[in-house]
Amino acid sequence: MNRQVKTRHWTTALACLLAVLVSPAARSQDSYPTRLITIVVPFPPGGSSDPLMRLIAQKMSESIKQTIVIDNKPGGAGNLAAKVVKQAAPDGYTLFMGNMSTHAINVSLFSNLGFDPLKDFQPITLLMSFPSILVVPADSPAKTARELAELAKSKPGGLSYGSQGVGSGGHLLGEMFRSKVGVPMVHVPYRGAAPAVQDLIAGRVDMLFGSYISTGPHVEQGKLRMLGLTAAKRSQALPNVPTMAEAGFPGVELELWYGMLAPAGTPAPVIRFLHDEFVKAARSQEVARMVIPQAADVVTSTPEELAALIAADIVRLGKVVREAGAKAD
Repeated sequence: MNRQVKTRHWTTALACLLAVLVSPAARSQDSYPTRLITIVVPFPPGGSSDPLMRLIAQKMSESIKQTIVIDNKPGGAGNLAAKVVKQAAPDGYTLFMGNMSTHAINVSLFSNLGFDPLKDFQPITLLMSFPSILVVPADSPAKTARELAELAKSKPGGLSYGSQGVGSGGHLLGEMFRSKVGVPMVHVPYRGAAPAVQDLIAGRVDMLFGSYISTGPHVEQGKLRMLGLTAAKRSQALPNVPTMAEAGFPGVELELWYGMLAPAGTPAPVIRFLHDEFVKAARSQEVARMVIPQAADVVTSTPEELAALIAADIVRLGKVVREAGAKAD
């Protein structure tokens, strides 16, 4: 047998051996997805992000011809849901709708998260960002943020503010506002935006920093009043709402983001597939028609850009948490 024939013989044999040794999981990547995908959402149904996530899941399901279900797991400021996804198989069938709270704010609020937001997750893409709005019940005597601050100063113990939960953007913004006003305020955390808004309407809490997605319909119905926007500039969707800086409280500024993540170790081809499909769904006309009128923006990214944002926000927001004196445990 000459050298050329021998070379072909060993090359063929090696190829056959490698085909046998390749794991079923690796071989299945080419056909991913072959079954139902679950997106774990750390909020109860009806929260700010819930309608958006369900619409994106619907658009993506239509594209990949597979069922995608939303699994709402509120509790623990999002930490409960994050730990569920951390422990899931890294195969692309259990995903997490992370956000600024779960992957940046909570690191400084909790002494023991139970997960590492950088090491235990593989970023896929950003989906959306939006500011919060300071809202009060329609019958509140405060017509402006300054009047709300004066009202807080006039009451023993200050006022109460609701939030979407410990560690949420609403919690952090409430602490930032309290620090600016300089009087005690009572934080009342809820399991998501919907119950917090309902109690605000009922007058059980005095104020709330919430998204327009969750508060807007009640503002339009005359049940709530908007006092300020936590963005650097006014929103085109809400041109008459001043920024918190314009209202007299510079520094009370925060725009929250939501993004998709998978358990660490999820194969790169699966991440690339999910990235492309999520970006396509998020940039659909249907999603734009839902998001833009809600004073929010569709924002997508590469996995690397989301990883960099998480790392930067852990540092940036850690400083804000420490200056505000916010604690969760």
